[in-house]
Amino acid sequence: MRLNADFSKRVLVHSQKIDWIDSPMPGVARRPLDRIGGEVARATSIVKYAPGSQFSSHVHSGGEEFLVLEGVFQDEHGDYPAGSYCRNPPQSSHTPGSQLGCVIFVKLWQFQPDDTKGVKLTSNLMQVSDKSDLAGVSVIPLHQDGFEQVSIETWEANSEIVQLLEGGAEFFVLDGSFSESGEALVKHSWLRLPVGSTLNAKTGGKAVRLWVKRGHLLSVEEQEARLPR
Repeated sequence: MRLNADFSKRVLVHSQKIDWIDSPMPGVARRPLDRIGGEVARATSIVKYAPGSQFSSHVHSGGEEFLVLEGVFQDEHGDYPAGSYCRNPPQSSHTPGSQLGCVIFVKLWQFQPDDTKGVKLTSNLMQVSDKSDLAGVSVIPLHQDGFEQVSIETWEANSEIVQLLEGGAEFFVLDGSFSESGEALVKHSWLRLPVGSTLNAKTGGKAVRLWVKRGHLLSVEEQEARLPR
């Protein structure tokens, strides 16, 4: 399966308008945003666990990154309430599920092979610890290395954010709304801008909170080449 697999193009998806697609596991459904591959894939998705549902134990050969949007996600390593941000590196394994139900934003098979650092943070309990170079933008850093930068950002009301994205970027709206290149984004809209593009965003009368990843699109072809055939 190839969905939004041309990374040279701008992509905007309003995920709340997408139907849920059942996964192979009962009670677990997905809203795919981009995907290269079958059940094992380089993928960006929103995943919903019904109360009491569980995925079978599995290994994340290409790594897994997720942000809990609603409810409490669980595995044998602990509970992850809304706002939790986690990175499970390549070759890590777990048995995910949720007793009460949850919704997560998840990215699979997008790690560098030598990225072995696990991350477990609760972003909505963290203080802003870095002021962005962009006017009107405050940042909670989640992860940074030579490959990518991941953060929770707040864009102030009535701001104009313009930035050259040398390594491309993704933006997932957690709260609020804004426009980019004249198109409106609302809660749970997802925007991917290609390498070398320019972000042209404007906020309205209220602040906007987003999950943002920058720089990572430079190595998409390398990631795709590592997928099992």
